[in-house]
Amino acid sequence: MKHVFLLFITLVSFQLGISQTVVDVIVGSDVHETLEDAVIAAGLADDLSDSTALFTVFAPTDSAFSLLPDGLLDSLLADTTGQLANILLYHVIGDTVASTALMDSMTAATLLGEDVLITIDTSGAVFVNDAMVISADLPASNGIVHVIDAVLIPPMDTMVVDTTVMIDSSVVDIVVGSEVHTVLETAVIEAGLVETLSGEGPFTIFAPTDSAFAALPEGLLDTLLADPEGELTNILLYHVLGAAVVSDSLSDGQMVTTLQGSDVTVTIDSSGVFINDAMVTLVDLQADNGVVHVIDAVLVPPVDTMVVVDSSVVDIIVGSEIHTVLETAVIEAGLVETLSGEGPFTVFAPTDSAFAALPEGLLDTLLLDPTGELTNILLYHVLGATVVSDSLSDGQTAMTLQGTDVTVTIDSSGVFINDAMVILADLLADNGVVHVIDAVLVPTTTVGTPAELASTVGIKVFPNPTSDLLEIQFPQTLSKTKNIKLLTLEGRELRSWDTQAYTETLSVKDINRGTYFLLIESEAGKGYFQRIVVN
Repeated sequence: MKHVFLLFITLVSFQLGISQTVVDVIVGSDVHETLEDAVIAAGLADDLSDSTALFTVFAPTDSAFSLLPDGLLDSLLADTTGQLANILLYHVIGDTVASTALMDSMTAATLLGEDVLITIDTSGAVFVNDAMVISADLPASNGIVHVIDAVLIPPMDTMVVDTTVMIDSSVVDIVVGSEVHTVLETAVIEAGLVETLSGEGPFTIFAPTDSAFAALPEGLLDTLLADPEGELTNILLYHVLGAAVVSDSLSDGQMVTTLQGSDVTVTIDSSGVFINDAMVTLVDLQADNGVVHVIDAVLVPPVDTMVVVDSSVVDIIVGSEIHTVLETAVIEAGLVETLSGEGPFTVFAPTDSAFAALPEGLLDTLLLDPTGELTNILLYHVLGATVVSDSLSDGQTAMTLQGTDVTVTIDSSGVFINDAMVILADLLADNGVVHVIDAVLVPTTTVGTPAELASTVGIKVFPNPTSDLLEIQFPQTLSKTKNIKLLTLEGRELRSWDTQAYTETLSVKDINRGTYFLLIESEAGKGYFQRIVVN
């Protein structure tokens, strides 16, 4: 009945002498603003307004365009007469095809020269490739429009830009001229690769978008940019081939060697084309010294190809712009000579942001006794062996130089040491390796020593772990008035107790399972931190 009604509307509309073209239908629609912009930008508005021709347009909605991979639409709009025009022409048939003429398993040739496949399921829903027709038979004076819920992507071998039309520029110029590659541009400049990639070549660049870089773990990009001629260069060269490889020469399972020296793997399946795990979202941007393919993720080379730095693990920390607090702590604790020794060592290195997330006053407390509890905490970040990331396994425990274990967790979110995420792995030194983490690791018990608490010993907190009650015993030397706070690892206060007793029993049975800080303040100030576990 629906199709009969729509056909009736179509026939009546034509009999009434409709004057609007298929372009006018799109322009007049509230849900086709992106398609309108794309048709105009690609210079197709006049062609599709031709009153002497007939067209059927499969029109993706704004929601359909929003489902494209991040950065793809911007990439297409940056090359309006190339790939964008190709994709749009793949949505147009050079004839009027009403919904009643569509049949299951039917193919129809588009203006791009490639067929689309029509399927009709048991419920009567009509699909063009994988896109569902959600509104059919919108009439126009020169054809008909069917609204669809997804953007149609042509076969890979049709996405090639005419290689006879070469851009009078280098692959670097393409990156610089792209509005979605500002981070890559900065990285190439900082790494000193502009001159190299502006040379004779030929080169193929797999170019991650700004969105791809934004998806990296927090702090990783800053860490790389802090050492632009080291690991950043290594990673960038892993995105470059020493030949011009256009998309139609890629094949499933193919392995190609990058300028970094390691291979990337090509996968082609029904979802698209992938370089390692990165999807190719725009292909064959031609330059006079090669070709650029846009990808939606940053490629990271294998661990065993990472650059070995001719320095110690301490030198890596000192040379990092995001480890100034750790540098200060290592110096104050008198560990520079130790960690500059023969080793080997593995250092889990918290960033400045990680230290800033500690409860207020904890860092100052630790620095007041640098050879005491600070040393204890720093040694909890160090293993007495070189452990690279590919030797880590889920559930693994490792003994630290502090004497207690850390636990490795590997899941879909990433790699964690206790609760700290590894955001950059395998910075290799000649006496070990450094892994950058986003939180400070704290052993089960940590005691600070400012003011009055500097002379106190014997504060006891037990049992730890606990699931019910927590007992705190204070020495008689401590002032009578005390405040106890239970904090999250991020420093958020959950509970607060005031006490004048020297033995205090606290209930934590209604606290969620997890790890917390206990902060005790005396009249002299903050001075005692302990990590507790509620199970």
